[in-house]
Amino acid sequence: MKGKKWLVAGLVLTLGAGLFVTGCGKKEASTTGETQKPKLTFRLAEAHPSDYPTTLGDKRFAELVNERSQGRIQIKVFDSAQLGDEKSVIQQIQMGSIEFTRISTGTLAEFNKQFGVFSLPFIFDNDDHEWRFLDSDAGKQMLTNLDKSKMMGLAYYSSGSRSFYTKNPVKSPEDLKGMKIRVIQNAINIDLMNALGASATPMPYGEVFSALQTGVIDGAENNPPSYLTANHFQAVKNYILDGHQRVPEVLMASKITWDKLSEEDRKLIKQAALDSVQYQKDTWNKYEKDALAKLIQNGVVVTEVPDVKAWKEAVKPLIEKYGAEYKAELAAIEKVANK
Repeated sequence: MKGKKWLVAGLVLTLGAGLFVTGCGKKEASTTGETQKPKLTFRLAEAHPSDYPTTLGDKRFAELVNERSQGRIQIKVFDSAQLGDEKSVIQQIQMGSIEFTRISTGTLAEFNKQFGVFSLPFIFDNDDHEWRFLDSDAGKQMLTNLDKSKMMGLAYYSSGSRSFYTKNPVKSPEDLKGMKIRVIQNAINIDLMNALGASATPMPYGEVFSALQTGVIDGAENNPPSYLTANHFQAVKNYILDGHQRVPEVLMASKITWDKLSEEDRKLIKQAALDSVQYQKDTWNKYEKDALAKLIQNGVVVTEVPDVKAWKEAVKPLIEKYGAEYKAELAAIEKVANK
């Protein structure tokens, strides 16, 4: 009997030792897990095709993040509006269901009014003027201000200038009178068409081609690469390079996602975004030239506008209407104008 008691006691001690060792093992694994940086996989929504300059900029950004995090942070680019059109993507960004996107400031103005300034016509003299503003403290502050709209602005991308393409030729502002022109859904774009005597017709980008084909609209306005890649040139063959708007793009993150990141990861991602800009700009400039050449090859009649004075005069009421609302932004833009 005495021997049995010692046997039981020995088993208890052995089991206790076993539990202690197991417990120590779990603690070590937990400690190791706490010091190890988490692997992260994010999605980036892009409306344009896979070979479009903004998409290529997105991919460069994703590559830099992957390289600098040594594969720990991966950003997968979903192009061709796989995750929805720009408006629905912004809503998903605000909810945190999509982590990153590239958005036109024309669409962004619906969600953050300050960005409506870019929809005002002829406020920039040229690309250099535009980028002097975007790189200025005022331009950078606009990106920061997006946090009020549950977004984090990371960097600007280039999108050139927007011009009209129409069924019938346009050589002056008067020629647009009575035409139904597709615009991005925001008040300034609608007022711009009214100032030019045209009829503004807001609709999603994906519906424009069929609307041009069926005559629901007489024309639209966009940069050369978009006019080409969306195949709108197949429906309408007249393109006047009035350059009425320079509407930059914004590479951004969901604020919900951003707030969950470590400070170190935020710095890495932000710097990767900024370092992708020059690549995107260079890609844009080449693509734009090639796009214009291809448009001409496909029978598009391209009309140059050597002097935009008449166009500026036509939209003067629009500038006067919104001047007070965008007083600070317009002053900052004028400050870096060509002298």
